[in-house]
Amino acid sequence: MFRNIKEDLKAALERDPAARNALEVILCYPGFHAIVMHRIAHWLYNHRLKLIARLLSHCNRFLTGIEIHPAVKIGKGFFIDHGMGVVIGETTEIGDNVTIYQGATLGGTGKESGKRHPTIGNNVVISTGAKVLGPFRVGDNSKIGAGAVVLNEVPPNSTVVGIPGRVVKRDNKRVQDVHIDLDHVSLPDPVNQAFRRLTFRLLELEQKVDEMEERLKNEAL
Repeated sequence: MFRNIKEDLKAALERDPAARNALEVILCYPGFHAIVMHRIAHWLYNHRLKLIARLLSHCNRFLTGIEIHPAVKIGKGFFIDHGMGVVIGETTEIGDNVTIYQGATLGGTGKESGKRHPTIGNNVVISTGAKVLGPFRVGDNSKIGAGAVVLNEVPPNSTVVGIPGRVVKRDNKRVQDVHIDLDHVSLPDPVNQAFRRLTFRLLELEQKVDEMEERLKNEAL
C-alpha cells in the first residue's frame, strides 16, 4: 500500500505542471488525498472491516468531492486531477499509470449483479466529464475524450470521443509506458469533419451551377 502511495505522489508531480514540490501535493491536492484514503479503505475492506471501509470512503467523498467504492482495485501511479465529481463504482478495476480528470464517472448501466463496472487498462487517460459505463475493458494506452459516453469495449491505443463514444483514432504502434499523453483537448471531431466535407462539396456544386447558368445565358444571346 505504501509503495503504491509513493507512486501516486510521483505521478502527481510528473503530470501536473502546477505541482511545485511533494509537500504541496501532500497538503493541497484533493486527488492525492482521495487515493490515499481509498487505499486505506481498500485494505480495511479486504480484511473484512467493510463497514469501517464504507465509512472512510464516505468521509473521503465529503472531504474531497471524489467518490470511490472501497472495493475498487487500483494499480500504481494513479492520478486524479482536481477530481471534484469523480465517481468510481464498486467492481471497477484500474491499471497502472491511469489519469482521471474532474467529473468523470466509471459506473454501471443498471442493477446487474457481479461485475458491472469497467476495467481500465494501463496508461489510460479519462478526460473531463467522460462517462465509462458497463463491464467492459478500456485497452492500454487509450484516451477517452472530454464529455464522451463510452458504452462498449475500447481497443488498445485508441482515442474515443462523442455520445455514444466511438473510436476515431487507433494507432497500432505501441505507446511507451514511460510516456503518458495528457492532451485531452486536441482530439479528432468526426462530426465537424463531416460537416466540412459537405460544405466544400456544396460550394463546388454551387460553382458548377453558376458556370452552367452563365453558359446558357451566353448561348441564348
